[in-house]
Amino acid sequence: MYIHERNNWTNFVWDNEAIYPLLVKTRYLQGNLLGRMQNLGFNLTTESTLISLTLDVVDSSKIEGEFLNPEQVRSSIANRLGIENAEFVSVPRDVEGIVNVLLDATQNYITPLTEERLFGWHNSLFSKGFSGLHKIDVAQYRSAGMKVVSGNFGKEKIHFIAPEPERIEQEMHNFLQWFNAENKQLDPLLKAFIAHFWLVTIHPFDDGNGRIARAIMDMQLARSDDSKIRFYSLSNQLFKEHKHYNNLIEKTQKGDSDITDYLLWFLHCFERALLASGKNLEIVLDKAKFWELHKDKGMNDRQRLIINYLYDNYDKEIAFLRTSTYSKLQRCSTDTALRDLKDLVEKKMLKAEDSGKKTNYLINSPANIRIPRIETEITRT
Repeated sequence: MYIHERNNWTNFVWDNEAIYPLLVKTRYLQGNLLGRMQNLGFNLTTESTLISLTLDVVDSSKIEGEFLNPEQVRSSIANRLGIENAEFVSVPRDVEGIVNVLLDATQNYITPLTEERLFGWHNSLFSKGFSGLHKIDVAQYRSAGMKVVSGNFGKEKIHFIAPEPERIEQEMHNFLQWFNAENKQLDPLLKAFIAHFWLVTIHPFDDGNGRIARAIMDMQLARSDDSKIRFYSLSNQLFKEHKHYNNLIEKTQKGDSDITDYLLWFLHCFERALLASGKNLEIVLDKAKFWELHKDKGMNDRQRLIINYLYDNYDKEIAFLRTSTYSKLQRCSTDTALRDLKDLVEKKMLKAEDSGKKTNYLINSPANIRIPRIETEITRT
């Protein structure tokens, strides 16, 4: 029996004695980081918001097996937020659609969530009417049964079976009524996690349910912060732990209305997301100090772009910056790349590390943060 097959399945209960200490700890960390963000000033706050939203869009899609170009996502968000001096690149329609959903959820978090708004989100995700090669119902609830499966054809694993389509309209009416109602007895953070599980359980659309559930969760998290400032990415942390995340959803679907374990896991995951955001904040501050320190030093567009690229991707799987890497990223000759890099070293903006036959170049960080810090092969889409 799945949870939605039980009578009054949305009468969720949990062990307050188990939840409360972790909730207090997490809320304190959340408030502390938000306070730090609000004291940074407009430019640094905007930069941190851009980083967090980019991670949210990219990693929420990764959970569904879709890999977006982070530069395109960042450019789309910067353009929508009106961020000056951002590097704008051509952005495909599907990326714009995903960005539109998250920005509407987090920047217009006070606006009630309605059926019409959800249909608009779904249309943004699937504006062409297809999910991959399959035509789907767009901007309307699904009209067929739904099994949530994984694995290859013939070896599929059924994680759970969603409610019958004739139940969806009433189930969504109940959900939206609950989500929009003020409940002073329920902590806003717990409400975000419950809303995510509730929507995933109903699975109201042919596709995109996971992304929409996480957008709703982000919307409620913005309400819990009471701020448009985004200084963490829970989707980024969920992607890092996506196997545990998927197993948790499946386990909770097969349980009863006691969701204590579900809430505890999400609180711990959110705590880890907040701690990771503290590292992102360090990078934002380091980048600001770097440009202030070197504001009077001349450089060409290629050099300026590569510095920003390294800061913006400091924790991604990119190669140590080498002449060949620079040449690939800037689409210039290796001779030009070498001249640019040597010039940046002379100006003490980069530092060179000898690794035997090759030289690695790193940001000369004011706070001695290693940027970039992961050595893997570089790919560019």
